[in-house]
Amino acid sequence: MTTITELRNELSKVFDDLRAGVIKPGQAAELNNTAGKIINSTKVELEYYALRKESPEIEFFKNQ
Repeated sequence: MTTITELRNELSKVFDDLRAGVIKPGQAAELNNTAGKIINSTKVELEYYALRKESPEIEFFKNQ
């Protein structure tokens, strides 16, 4: 996945799969944990650019 939209769609699928009993709660938790790390690393990148007073083009935030 390369965009926030794709990540959001994947997390929605994880939720649906968890609800349907397709995946176990532990698996869902690990996927959500990983997604959180992806989001946090992107936040750090945004903070870095903000400190430098730059407007980055971050591929992750582009629409599909």
